Amino acid sequence: MPARTASIVVNNYNYASYLREAIDSALAQTYAHTEVIVVDDGSTDTSRQIIESYGGRIRPTFKPNGGQASAFNAGFAAANGDVVLFLDSDDVLEPDAIAGVMRHFEQDECVKVQWPLVVVDAAGRRTGQLFPAAALAEGDLREHVFERGPDIYLWPPTSGNVWRRAYLEQIFPVPEAIYKRGADTYLMMLAPFYGTIRNASRPLSFYRRHGSGGWWSMDFDARMRRELWFYDNYASKALEYCASRGIAADALVWQANSWLHKLEHATADLARVVPTGSRFVLIDDATWGMRAWAGREAIPFTERDGEYFGPPADDAQAVAELERLTASGAAHVVVAWPCFWWLDHYREFSAHLDCRFQSVMSNERVVVYVQRARS
Repeated sequence: MPARTASIVVNNYNYASYLREAIDSALAQTYAHTEVIVVDDGSTDTSRQIIESYGGRIRPTFKPNGGQASAFNAGFAAANGDVVLFLDSDDVLEPDAIAGVMRHFEQDECVKVQWPLVVVDAAGRRTGQLFPAAALAEGDLREHVFERGPDIYLWPPTSGNVWRRAYLEQIFPVPEAIYKRGADTYLMMLAPFYGTIRNASRPLSFYRRHGSGGWWSMDFDARMRRELWFYDNYASKALEYCASRGIAADALVWQANSWLHKLEHATADLARVVPTGSRFVLIDDATWGMRAWAGREAIPFTERDGEYFGPPADDAQAVAELERLTASGAAHVVVAWPCFWWLDHYREFSAHLDCRFQSVMSNERVVVYVQRARS
């Protein structure tokens, strides 16, 4: 049996500053049967010159600007591999990214292999964080998503996934009018309906967090509107899949279980108890992606230089960090449902909250505290 082949599709738009590093990491793969395709989505910077400098080592596709979905579609059309990795041009792969996952595709029902990404800054320096920070679900999630819907599992961004071609052939092309950005969402949300998901043994790529674009740079409210539009699309596609196979699925039950709709309701909760113009401490494990929101500022917990720094090492660090942030003018503390476990795990921190703060809201989505007046 011939060896499986792999395609790395680098999708780029005006990221000339990072593009060469992404391409070099794709070309440096230790897995011999790997091709590298670079799709430039109508860049206006020096991206074309960089791509052309590689000559025959890569297969370039130059196209008018159409958005990320159109770049994915063009790249997939050019790819020949049995497995495909879409690499954002501001991210970087480890040399064994492909080699490290190929064994999983020996299982016929495996549609993708995933891993959390190591977060680096604009200069490529490690921040000490992983994205996502929480554990990724794996295995056969089909019964779970058939019953509860697509928006119920945690997944990594584009460059942390390798896909089985046979799965992609069933869902491509990605709708270009909808997924101008965030095209990976379409792939991720449909994946658990079509087969099993496996986790790599360790992170195999680097996620560059910088201020020039991407998910983190978007206005929270605008992103919520976009993600709800996405939900309508991929949920409809998943419902069609279920119907075609005689699988019972309830759209209203899916929406009631939806992570995204839960977040929508949580922000409505906060609007009732956190005043406009205020700052608040947000304990969410960096899952909400909230910074500025509706005239309010969310401070990640724990925080370093305005960025999430991971869970505290112990109760003492948690209490000290909370004291530091509340001293800077954050009167409210919001514990989001992904971090409810903190209140049991950090017992002294939880006791400190109960002593120094008053709970003003507690439901299945959020627990909100406000600082008590000091006597």
